[in-house]
Amino acid sequence: MNNKLTTDENNKGYQTLVNDIGQLYQTNRTRVCRAINTQLVETYWQIGQQIVEFEQEGKTKAQYGTALITRLSKDLKLRYGKGFSRSNVVRFRQFYIAYPIGATMSHQLSWSHWVELLKIENEQERLFVQKYQLYLPNVAELRREIEITLQEREE
Repeated sequence: MNNKLTTDENNKGYQTLVNDIGQLYQTNRTRVCRAINTQLVETYWQIGQQIVEFEQEGKTKAQYGTALITRLSKDLKLRYGKGFSRSNVVRFRQFYIAYPIGATMSHQLSWSHWVELLKIENEQERLFVQKYQLYLPNVAELRREIEITLQEREE
């Protein structure tokens, strides 16, 4: 018995198999990426929470400056790499302060989306943009939409 796929019918069946496997792979790879992103965003929020609770005892401003952020960044960078730059540690803290109730965060957004939103200092403007940016697939479009939205609101 010859197992070679030689007829057009078998080739079509094989192509269907390849396409089905490819679709399954792409779909599940996307799901995995979303799951990882969701976990990273939650982790960054929790890091921010720990910083705020330690340094500020729940207040929005530390009473003794930003020495903890600098020291924490240095120590975490040595252990875990560049993901703990001072600016990232500041963003983690800022993320928690801006969204103290983690359940209100959209889990559809990447950390890059959150960073762009956090650049909007006015809370009302940030929430306004956040409501509509869920439909934007990438950060470049989000940046463009933020600029347009904020310009329209100023007019």
